Amino acid sequence: MMMVPEITVDEAARRLDQGSQLLDVRQPDEYMTARVPGGQLLPLHELPTRLDEVPTEGEVLVICRSGARSARAVEFLVEHGVAAVNVAGGTNAWAASGRATTSGPDVG
Repeated sequence: MMMVPEITVDEAARRLDQGSQLLDVRQPDEYMTARVPGGQLLPLHELPTRLDEVPTEGEVLVICRSGARSARAVEFLVEHGVAAVNVAGGTNAWAASGRATTSGPDVG
């Protein structure tokens, strides 16, 4: 496994405020339970067949529950030319930092 670029949740929050995209690679049930607001759900196992849905402009932050699945996703995305970065510690670290999460279905 290659060394994937990785940032802390503090840095992720800063970059999201500056316009970076967030891709959540967990399963739909996990996503519905708790997620970082504004993220796009694209489960890891669907990534190869849905690569065309990944933003190609700017940086893409990738998150999962704890950071393992998102690291695999970042490796795949970087190999396909996407400027992707792993969020270390995932949604667990985001919530533990006291930052807001949302739950339930996406609205809008």
